[in-house]
Amino acid sequence: MFDIDLWREIFQSINKNRTRSLLSGFTIAFAILLFTILFGIANGLQNTFKEAFVDDATNSISIFTGKTTKAHNGLQAGRRIQMKNEDLDYIEEEFDNKIQYLTARIYRNTLASYKNESNTYDLRAVHPDHQFLEKTLIIDGRYINQNDLKNKTKVAVIGRLVEEDLFIKTDALGKYINLGGVQYKVVGVFRDDGGDNEERKIYMPVTTAQMIYGNNDYIDQINIGYNPALNYDQAISFSNLLTRKLKTRFEVARDDQRAIRVRNMAEATKSVNAMTVGLSVIIIVIGFGTLIAGVVGISNIMIFIVKERTKEIGIRKALGASPKSIVSIILIESILITALSGYIGLLIGFGVLELAGPSLETYFIKDPGVSNGLVIGATMTLIIAGAIAGYIPAQKASKIKPIIALRND
Repeated sequence: MFDIDLWREIFQSINKNRTRSLLSGFTIAFAILLFTILFGIANGLQNTFKEAFVDDATNSISIFTGKTTKAHNGLQAGRRIQMKNEDLDYIEEEFDNKIQYLTARIYRNTLASYKNESNTYDLRAVHPDHQFLEKTLIIDGRYINQNDLKNKTKVAVIGRLVEEDLFIKTDALGKYINLGGVQYKVVGVFRDDGGDNEERKIYMPVTTAQMIYGNNDYIDQINIGYNPALNYDQAISFSNLLTRKLKTRFEVARDDQRAIRVRNMAEATKSVNAMTVGLSVIIIVIGFGTLIAGVVGISNIMIFIVKERTKEIGIRKALGASPKSIVSIILIESILITALSGYIGLLIGFGVLELAGPSLETYFIKDPGVSNGLVIGATMTLIIAGAIAGYIPAQKASKIKPIIALRND
């Protein structure tokens, strides 16, 4: 294997037959190049889908209300549906075994200030479970807890960028922030993978917001984390039942689509998973079809190469070369061309994905790439195929008698 003379002969053979070697290499490089790009694009699409849900729990259900668009049970259209604390309690009691997390939301826009710094931010009043539905990651302090709800404490949990905006030279934890003229103690700072907008939000207890902003028990939205033991179809069935129950509770017509709206992430996740699986199957079929074409191309080229070198093989045998040495030369040459060409195709493929990556985001393909293991596996497949393709005709040719080989046209 490390015989210098053997390698010298191999490189001389490759150099002597440049066109043949280039054609062989092109077939392999193109197969790996196409394989890399196809799987890279598929992974880019999957990354886009994952990013869309990165900052929200995939088992979440959101309940929104609006105005009725149809008269029902003697009640006129245009009625405003307002949810209250008792509706949150009803959902918890009615569907306890199907619920993992439950929270209300109250939305406000508030001017926040600390000393000489001020800015306007989105304010959300929530329950403790909201942390898990929104995938809020606490980096300092804590989140809203049950004692905050019970005591209606004036506490706030602020986003990382809120701290950077207002608390320029100090840490926010333990300090008091002014929200619309009311002082709140900062008990936590969070980050969120959803991006800058999510990290410029402020959270406070629902009960505190209800006391300060209206002295009522109104809530704007209800968010549920359904039991993860439910599959997609069961989760969708649960949200459909929830919609029917709430429409009955608020005396809303069954076909009124605006008064009560229930958005279930299970529906979107199910559709995305089905699309991803379908896309993966298509890419796998095309990718492996490309590899098979590469294997066939290598096989055909190797058969031609061996046939072309029949006289050379006859001369080698006449000079005393063993069948094993003849097979070794052809086999190593085949493996060398396949491995080198596969590596070149791999580099070009990665280069194309790297250069085209930013522009592909326009087509919802984010960070296209492919694992090294997958491409190396594909390259190894072609190398093995090239070795087999070279070995079989080489083994056959090595058994030809020298006189017959020399007569070959």
